[in-house]
Amino acid sequence: MAKYRQGRINDAVAEELAVALRDVRDPRIVSSMVSITRADVTRDLKIAKVYFSSMGDPAEAKKALTGAAGLFRCRLAQALNLRITPELVFIPDNSIEHGARISELLHQIDAERAAREASREGSEETEK
Repeated sequence: MAKYRQGRINDAVAEELAVALRDVRDPRIVSSMVSITRADVTRDLKIAKVYFSSMGDPAEAKKALTGAAGLFRCRLAQALNLRITPELVFIPDNSIEHGARISELLHQIDAERAAREASREGSEETEK
């Protein structure tokens, strides 16, 4: 039962931060197209690791998000009925790039397989 509650808290924090992110007017955030991918809140609700992705420089986006952490905590306190409002730690999430790399490798494997099958079929026809 506790894991179910923890999952709901993680989802609620990530969702509320994504909504609050729309109100931030910092050009480092707006120009980098920052989005919140997930949040992991500790069991004691003291720290929330917030994973984000950005199209620009992740270091600049992290500085901007850390600078706006007070605003985000205020929004979390208003929106969520938690005993403690967690401290926010922002971590760049590179899972999108990782997934794109895996997809690229899979396409490369498929192309090599198709080339091998085509050369095998070509060699079978020349033997006949």
